Amino acid sequence: MWTLVLNCGSSSVKYALLDPEDGTVRLSGLAERLGSPEARMVLLRGADKLEVPLPNGDYAAAFGVLLSELAAQDITGAEIAAVGHRVVHGGSHFSAPARITPEVLEAIRACVPLAPLHNPANLAGIAAAQAAFPEAAHVAVFDTAFHQTMPPRAYRYAVPDEWYSQHDVRRYGFHGTSHAYVAGEAARMLGQDLNALQLVTAHLGNGCSVASIRFGESVDTSMGLTPLEGLVMGTRSGDVDPNLHAYLAREAGLTLDEVTAALNSKSGLLGLSGLGSDMRELEAAAATGHAGARLAVEVFVYRLAKTIAAMTVPLTRLDALIFTGGIGENSASVREKTLALLGVLGLRVDPEANTAAVRGAAGRISTPDSPPALVVPTNEELMIARETARVLETV
Repeated sequence: MWTLVLNCGSSSVKYALLDPEDGTVRLSGLAERLGSPEARMVLLRGADKLEVPLPNGDYAAAFGVLLSELAAQDITGAEIAAVGHRVVHGGSHFSAPARITPEVLEAIRACVPLAPLHNPANLAGIAAAQAAFPEAAHVAVFDTAFHQTMPPRAYRYAVPDEWYSQHDVRRYGFHGTSHAYVAGEAARMLGQDLNALQLVTAHLGNGCSVASIRFGESVDTSMGLTPLEGLVMGTRSGDVDPNLHAYLAREAGLTLDEVTAALNSKSGLLGLSGLGSDMRELEAAAATGHAGARLAVEVFVYRLAKTIAAMTVPLTRLDALIFTGGIGENSASVREKTLALLGVLGLRVDPEANTAAVRGAAGRISTPDSPPALVVPTNEELMIARETARVLETV
């Protein structure tokens, strides 16, 4: 019996068919640019890759191709015991994954104002998957659930209480599946019990967040009401002065929606560099003297180090700092520069170990006399499959 993991974005569907016990991946792939003439499905079969044009295709069309792929690989619907769905925002409704029922769907809809770009896509993907796999159990795994253990001092904003009580204005945090997975893997690497460790985890990709994890529970994180708060990201600004909107409305004539859109899609590494949002390209450009690229990398690293230091405040000690995500796993330069700014915590990089920890390699990158700094490749699909299996075991 296999678990199908689905991650539905606003114009994409990422999928993986895997065994939740040992992590064996049988099939995986990605539908992208859905709703456009360039829509396509990329099917991965081990080392082989097949592209299927899907012009103007929607979620239902993508699942139709997925069903055909399963049939071509002699995989029947009866072999798929469950479908695990990544859902970005569960608000305060969910502190754990949940089997999808009409009531759960209604709660996910209630969170649409908190994640207007993500939750509608998650709901559309769930509907298409339920139609495609009617006999399977469907489970929602929420990005926000892991952070529901944060205390009020970490999740409350200093705003009028009615904003919180009537409109759910508070910090939620995201990337919970990734933070939880790498924390568990770090404990395994260190040969210690996760429930006895105090960790800081840094998920660094196009979206970035840092979490403070004490004895297996999230006690603080850098993202907030939405995924815009916190670190500098690929195209997202991270923290800015809240008066920025009013200032730009007066001085530049921009609307609220225009400023918000720019902070989400035209800022971050892209906005600072004027070049792009891919850290690999920016590091290469910075090495050749591109001033904007150099500034983008410097601001990214500085804000990252500052936030990591802040995330030690809820802890009584730092047992390990963990880097993960596309940038965290592959940019030795970002890791080295970040650790260089964290000498106050006693962190020191081992240059050779740091250089070796790329392309999916896990390992320690700090010196023996330093607190452990680890690279731990994330595996959100496996974590979602495990969470899905855990929910079904309790039903």
